[in-house]
Amino acid sequence: MNLDLLSKYPSIDDLRIKAKKRIPPFAFDYLDGGCNEDVSLKRNTSEIREVLLEPRYLRNKGKSSIKTTLFGKKYDAPFGIAPVGLQGLMWPNSSEILAKAACKHNIPFLLSTVTTMDIERASELTEGNAWFQLYNPIKDSMRNDLIDRASVAECPVLVLLSDVPTFGYRPRDYKNHLAIPPKMTIKNIFQVLSRPTWAARTLRYGIPSFKTLKPYIPEGTTLRQLGYFMDKTFSGKLNKENIKPIRDRWKGKLILKGVASERDVQDAIKIGLDGIILSNHGGRQLDASESTIHVLKRIQEKYSSQIEIMLDSGLRSGPDIARVIANGAKFTFMGRSFMYGVAALGDRGGDHTISILKKQFQQVMDQLCCERVSDLPSHLIK
Repeated sequence: MNLDLLSKYPSIDDLRIKAKKRIPPFAFDYLDGGCNEDVSLKRNTSEIREVLLEPRYLRNKGKSSIKTTLFGKKYDAPFGIAPVGLQGLMWPNSSEILAKAACKHNIPFLLSTVTTMDIERASELTEGNAWFQLYNPIKDSMRNDLIDRASVAECPVLVLLSDVPTFGYRPRDYKNHLAIPPKMTIKNIFQVLSRPTWAARTLRYGIPSFKTLKPYIPEGTTLRQLGYFMDKTFSGKLNKENIKPIRDRWKGKLILKGVASERDVQDAIKIGLDGIILSNHGGRQLDASESTIHVLKRIQEKYSSQIEIMLDSGLRSGPDIARVIANGAKFTFMGRSFMYGVAALGDRGGDHTISILKKQFQQVMDQLCCERVSDLPSHLIK
């Protein structure tokens, strides 16, 4: 671990502060904000941090390990990089930086359908270990082609996004005219000019685009027409009927992301899915939603023996990861934390962020005198 970077940026909060100074305010607002009044965004983290853990100092203990096995693969830590749309808007080439870092540290990298790197490149950079999140198209032909591309790219896990039946009401994005196509107002242009490193890297890597979707976007489509294409191509709605053909076609592990209710868990089990990611989209969709940790406490007691339960939304540190796993999650994912790291430190950001989280989580395990990640629930103070 780079000790110089650690002394300057020892926490995710430090990376967030630096990131805010490095990227245009309209891009930072898109990354950092939730929906409406940010109630759900704040509740996620605050309720995770109400969880308390009990150390066991006087028992014999071997060396603590933070390695975790999920779907038959052993990862070096129980967390992965969550899918984030338009990653290249927040920091140019950030998708590639994070994919490389995930591969180096042997943790999952989850690629979004609507981010700025395609499936094939993600697979190349992760040596065939990238997970792919499918934003389900309206047309079966496009859906099947995306699934087949993920299969050819040897993605081990396909993730179905369920929690965007409509776009969240995000006041900052409206103020910033951040939509498809983005409107470059005089205000936004000045913001870009105030961030010369970001602007120079954008010139180097090009205007962010939906690279996975490039084969399906009609040739000659302008930025103004792109918004119409996206609206008519994706509905964002999933149900048992349109998941069934995906389950039949996809031979790897299939996960439902965005689960926030017992009924959806029950349906996922009936359909034959392999796992769920409890999530409220980082507080970006419904400001009246339960926190993810609250949903987890209720669901894991009933369904953990029937389906793999994972969680994202609200985690910001190694102790947060420990708190969530102690409550019964098998694995965790984070999005904003990694984007703060890349925006703050560029090419070094992915490696540094993962290193921080691993170091923090290892310290919690050692302090609790907990040998295995799977033993964390025994340290939960209920």
